[in-house]
Amino acid sequence: MQRRINFDLLKRFWSIARLYWFSEEKRKARGLLLGITLMLITYTVLSVLLNQQRGGLITALSELNEEEFWQKLLIYFGVLVAYIPLFAGANYLSGFLGLLWRKWLTGRFLDNYFRDRAYYKLSSYGEIDNPDQRISQDLRSFTQESLDLLLVTISSILQVIGFGIQLWTISFPLVIFLVIYAIIGTLITIGVFGKVLVRLNFQQLKREANFRFGLVRIRENAESIAFYQGEPQEENQVKVRFNDVFENFKRLILWQKLGLRAFTNSYEFITFAIPFLILAPSVFAGDLQVGKVTEAQGAFFRIFMALNLIVNRFETLTEFSAGINRVHEFANYINLTDGDKKDSQESDKPTIGTVNDEQIAVKNLTLQTPNYQRTLVENLTVDVPQGNGLLIMGASGCGKSSLLRAIAGLWESGTGKIIRPNLSEILFLPQRPYMILGSLREELIYPKTETELTNDDLGNILDQVNLPHLIERFGSLEVEKNWGDVLSLGEQQRVAFARILINQPRYVVLDEATSALDVKNEASLYENLQSSNVTYISVGHRPTLQNYHQLVLELAEDQSWQIKQTTAQ
Repeated sequence: MQRRINFDLLKRFWSIARLYWFSEEKRKARGLLLGITLMLITYTVLSVLLNQQRGGLITALSELNEEEFWQKLLIYFGVLVAYIPLFAGANYLSGFLGLLWRKWLTGRFLDNYFRDRAYYKLSSYGEIDNPDQRISQDLRSFTQESLDLLLVTISSILQVIGFGIQLWTISFPLVIFLVIYAIIGTLITIGVFGKVLVRLNFQQLKREANFRFGLVRIRENAESIAFYQGEPQEENQVKVRFNDVFENFKRLILWQKLGLRAFTNSYEFITFAIPFLILAPSVFAGDLQVGKVTEAQGAFFRIFMALNLIVNRFETLTEFSAGINRVHEFANYINLTDGDKKDSQESDKPTIGTVNDEQIAVKNLTLQTPNYQRTLVENLTVDVPQGNGLLIMGASGCGKSSLLRAIAGLWESGTGKIIRPNLSEILFLPQRPYMILGSLREELIYPKTETELTNDDLGNILDQVNLPHLIERFGSLEVEKNWGDVLSLGEQQRVAFARILINQPRYVVLDEATSALDVKNEASLYENLQSSNVTYISVGHRPTLQNYHQLVLELAEDQSWQIKQTTAQ
């Protein structure tokens, strides 16, 4: 079972790592890795020389050979001059390569995170927890720690070869003992601590992320919580999340600090006496110089640390393994790996067809919730004439907003057909407009990033949506604020209408987009919408909205529907 788990972990690691090492940037990555490897080879050779010279210094002192002592000391400092910058350079290139890898891999994850609205499906269906942590923290750990592990493994192999040759010439029994001792220690560590620590570290990452998410959610909804005076409940929920963190971490430190750390410390300390124990008889017999014992002890310890890579870094490896599982799970969901997605089990479920055309219509549409457990609308057929408006009305929960999600392609569960133009020609306005983090100009022209409109043009548009003093109020169009906090909901809804006049889409879909406005402001905005000659669909409850729409679609809670014509022109 343990072998199966390790094999699956390696497969998951490779499925992510190969994205970079076999990408278009592979030449740069492999070139840097080759350079670091060559530096590690040189570093190992110099380490062996330093250890050899240290043993020679001890021998020269014990034999009172002053000439040889100063000669060995001069060589020692000469090697040290090359050793220090080489060690620092290898560390720098390793960190730089890890940074490049993280930058490229983060870009790939973000591309797929936003492609096909995976971010929306992920947050709506709740299959993957805390994607923000997986992109920002888990990817950072994955790139840097996996690269560190690779380079430490290469360095360990080189040290086993270099110091192994040196130690073999002094005492081959030490080499045999060392190999057997390292194998036994590794097997005990993996067998006793492996599976438990991987599971606990995975849970710790998840629970820490949940705790942080709870705190962020309070910050983002501070005003609503304050109005409700919901501090006791929010505090209790945050404390419950922290208690989950505390309880899991308590078990984690029991295994890590008391169990694993006690074993590894005792396991390492025994090795300090082994070389002296084995080589002492030869020294007392006069067959071996005292300096050779020091040289053997240095080589023995370096080989021991190299062979016991898993034991020495096991605590880090278990955290790294948990991170691999989280990154792979996320990559699999957003189609970055070759793994099967979880929703593949539902591939046989019916989905709504989409046809691109120069109109908006639905044909024989039966709309269901994403889990297919509830039918919202049944066998709906409706056409929205060009340049006209359709108003969708009905009781709360009957599927009005869900129908808009289907038109936007966010929900595909059901049968029938949706006819619509390309989504780039449609502007969707939700009830609570999305306010970006940026300048007032960027807020107004969203979702575009550039516009040919001048400051005066934007000011005139703000006049049309009854926000004439907005620029004067904040000083300029370039000022940056948290607009979701400084603007009221009514002001935000008027800013959203300004986006229609600025972006000039051919089609607009509005989900209770004037719910926070008075009737006068609502009338003014819809009159502007009618004069712009766009085709629009609205969801709303106010009877006055019928004055600005030619068709009314009434949805009922029993999945039935009816279409009425109004007297609106």
